[in-house]
Amino acid sequence: MNTGFKYIKGDKVIWFIVVMLSIISLLTVYSSTGTLAYKYQGGDTMHYMIKHTIILSLGLLLMYLAYKLKYTYYSRIFQIALYIAVPLLVITLFLGETINGASRVLRFPVVGLTFQTSDLAKITLIVYLARELTRRQDNIKSFKSAFVPLMIPILAVVLAILPANLSTAAIVFIISLVMLFVGRVNLYYLTGIIVTGALIIGIAILIMFNMPDGLQGRTATWKHRIENYFNKDKGDSYQVEQAKIAIAEGGIYGKGPGNSTQRNILPHPYSDFIYAIIIEEYGLIGGAFVLLLYLVLFFRAIRISLKSPTIFGSFMVIGMSFSLVLQALINMGVAVSLFPVTGQPLPLISMGGTSIWFSSLAIGIILSVSREIELNNEKLAPEAAEGEDDE
Repeated sequence: MNTGFKYIKGDKVIWFIVVMLSIISLLTVYSSTGTLAYKYQGGDTMHYMIKHTIILSLGLLLMYLAYKLKYTYYSRIFQIALYIAVPLLVITLFLGETINGASRVLRFPVVGLTFQTSDLAKITLIVYLARELTRRQDNIKSFKSAFVPLMIPILAVVLAILPANLSTAAIVFIISLVMLFVGRVNLYYLTGIIVTGALIIGIAILIMFNMPDGLQGRTATWKHRIENYFNKDKGDSYQVEQAKIAIAEGGIYGKGPGNSTQRNILPHPYSDFIYAIIIEEYGLIGGAFVLLLYLVLFFRAIRISLKSPTIFGSFMVIGMSFSLVLQALINMGVAVSLFPVTGQPLPLISMGGTSIWFSSLAIGIILSVSREIELNNEKLAPEAAEGEDDE
């Protein structure tokens, strides 16, 4: 492994994981977009492959640029970005393009690209919280001086995402709470916000299930998914049922690359349910390998956070890595019917634009901290050697 990465600093295992996830992404997206190509591109199966390759390549370039920039600069960059991200979320609610019944993206007509503002808000909030947790460590147990100032941006982002994307809002909230816990925020306050949040969700679900059909709007989708998940005795939803068939047909060793049959039946086999296609083509062994890659990524990131030269770097790495792995576990959990359908893509594997780019940016920031650790060790090594010579 060292031979291929000898000119690149940072955690070599994470670089290897990025390469493996990229290869899996290219193979699976090409295999799963055949029906899409025949439906919209006249059978040109290379159209989506080329598009995905370009998006993935730009993501890897963004990752490299993020890795090269000293991680301490992100503190100021994302402090400014937060004041852009929250208004963009609000703009998206009113002017965004509707996908699956919700305004989730902004479209740029000139270049024909869509931009999912929640991805920007999530990564921006993580860096902002890392900065603020670092600044407030001296009085981190205070309600007025620490807890309230930290919760204001969290609630602003979560409430702005919530109307269009319940699952992403929940993920952002969970990531934020984990960061506050790691940052030593008073556990009593965290428990209070968790209980309050649970009560609000419970009341919201109760209202949702009793609203007249004509007034439900987006909540009808949430209600449908919750009902399908908790009423499995009445049968799974169509998506979950087809995903289970794909997993069952994959068996231990899979059908082999490009031999999936469920890709022509399963909705969104290239994004939301791509993990089911991976298992169908590469078997439980392939599925376990993908899961292992994400778990190793998280393990290596935790090691980086423990060695980080600054507290800010530690908090940022924990937030970024937890965000990536949590999203991956949720996507895989949905595919195997452990969680309700959420619409979360599999980081660095699912076909998409901003999802890949912001996942790449998150990994690039983790590698930037790792790179700084390695550079510091290289500076200390000659000094240690000189000290031994003097003795």
